[in-house]
Amino acid sequence: MSIPTLDDVDLTAEDYVENPHPTYDRIRAAGDAVYLSKHDAFGIGRYDAVRQVLSDWETFSSARGIALNPMTNEATTGMIIATDPPEHDALREVLADKLSPRALRALSEDIHAQAKVLVDDLLARTTSFDGVVDLAQSFPIQVVLDLVGLPADGRDEVLRWADSAFSAAAPMSDRTMAAFPLLQEQLAYLSGIRKDDLVEGSMGRAIYDAAEAGKIPAESCVPLMSAYVTAGVDTTINGISNAIQLFAENPEQWDRIRADRSLLNNAVNEILRYDSPLQYFCRVATKDARIGEDEVKEGDRLVVFYPSANRDERKWGNPLDFDVAREDAAEHLAFSYGVHGCAGQGLARLEAHAMLSALADRVERFEVGTPERRLNQLIRGLAHLPTTVVLAD
Repeated sequence: MSIPTLDDVDLTAEDYVENPHPTYDRIRAAGDAVYLSKHDAFGIGRYDAVRQVLSDWETFSSARGIALNPMTNEATTGMIIATDPPEHDALREVLADKLSPRALRALSEDIHAQAKVLVDDLLARTTSFDGVVDLAQSFPIQVVLDLVGLPADGRDEVLRWADSAFSAAAPMSDRTMAAFPLLQEQLAYLSGIRKDDLVEGSMGRAIYDAAEAGKIPAESCVPLMSAYVTAGVDTTINGISNAIQLFAENPEQWDRIRADRSLLNNAVNEILRYDSPLQYFCRVATKDARIGEDEVKEGDRLVVFYPSANRDERKWGNPLDFDVAREDAAEHLAFSYGVHGCAGQGLARLEAHAMLSALADRVERFEVGTPERRLNQLIRGLAHLPTTVVLAD
């Protein structure tokens, strides 16, 4: 059987970085596993195929590298994102209690209160603002870094560092090379933090406590801190800013939220399904395997496209319709799936819920100007979003 092949897909090209969805449409149309010759890898874009790969870590390994360049794969060896069980489970267990549903319920009231204060303070000053800089960025950074327990210095650099960590996983390009010095900055900053510098009871303290107890190697502390600081902000920032744009473009959906707050959880899922921030990570086949109608061989590298799966016509009815009441929105794969499902997804959902709830109390309508994209090779989001709101009576 011939292998579906696309010779002109370039995941570093400007048109892909600016808008990847036309590329995803082509990959889904071509097959379940489509050879991308420029990258010597197979693109996986259909929902069922993506879910199959993510659910079978033994056949499709993360431990052989989640990036599309050897430098990053070497640098991330042993990190939580690039390990398989049992090593992966030991690293993840360190913060399981801190990110459990029970722990998040205890945080819920405080996080909702923080969102309300931020929204009330902003709207007391102005009804025209940057939906990214003034709203979406400040809230998750404050919440996540408080939970990690980082000292105040260095916090202003976190978003820049997180941006570089994701971009470094792309195929080699000028953008990829520019990311490496920033990654080294982050690791140097985190390496300079002692356990006593971290807030008592924080996630950061829990990581160092686990190392002292012999549960994880001491050399895993800084990479694990880096992983949670990096992954903890981007999805929420982009989810909140995307929500503002989507509700400005679909005001009837915002009316539904304001009339029925029970739709909020599902709305968060639909926002993430419709415009998923993380574009892809890789897996490597540990043996010959069939993916849907196509076959891959042992050693083949697979590029798993989460946003493509979330707009797959085979899975979603009218995938380009934004519907906060979509019945199967919770089945999106924006947080990945299986053993590598995002450990912090519960926190990200809680933050988004809190922010949208606070906005629903105060805002009747969003109006947005021309958005400016934050161009990153792996994270799709906005740099700026001119926003004006009509306040509720």
